[in-house]
Amino acid sequence: MSELAGPTEWGESTGVGPWQGPLPDDPRYDAALLRDGDTRNVVDAYRYWTREAIVADIDGRRHALHVAIENFGNDANIGSVVRTANAFAVDTVHIVGRRRWNRRGAMVTDRYQRLRHHDTTAELLEFAADAGLTVVAVDNVPGAQRLEETGLPRSCLMVFGQEGPGITDDTKAGADLTVSIVQFGSTRSVNAGVAAGIAMHTWVVQHADLGLAW
Repeated sequence: MSELAGPTEWGESTGVGPWQGPLPDDPRYDAALLRDGDTRNVVDAYRYWTREAIVADIDGRRHALHVAIENFGNDANIGSVVRTANAFAVDTVHIVGRRRWNRRGAMVTDRYQRLRHHDTTAELLEFAADAGLTVVAVDNVPGAQRLEETGLPRSCLMVFGQEGPGITDDTKAGADLTVSIVQFGSTRSVNAGVAAGIAMHTWVVQHADLGLAW
């Protein structure tokens, strides 16, 4: 495979040029990408694969972790949460409240990540109960346990509030467990997208088979 630097779906990066040598006889490969090159933001193992093939492969090894972010104020962090969830092979990202959100921060990873919308937090909590998921709220509210000292449930739904107000009262009341991220500086809270990344990675360290990571 030849290296080719050029524009991708998420900016300037290094991709791969047209396939060199005999074409592979594998239905997972995309004929157009083999012919023209692949500059998408995907790991090398998925180069030249169709989007459907990539999704199917990830679907076969997604984790038991679900994440949700409340979007009652048009939160700009949702794209970042989706991108991080994709990196950790989260089962599903649930968006609660406004259906529309800014996809720019997702860097096109929403094409490969399961997404589900809920109009209300009550609807989200009902889904979690039906799916047998333990609801874990992530926010620095009074009574929260330290994330760093807490064993997270394997099958769980992490809920993150929108930037500013944090989790809603419905989430506070409906969560089985509430955890916070330790801080040492002057700010009252960390960015919602950053908090989501820290919490997801904590779950990965506790439950994921690191031998399966890229």
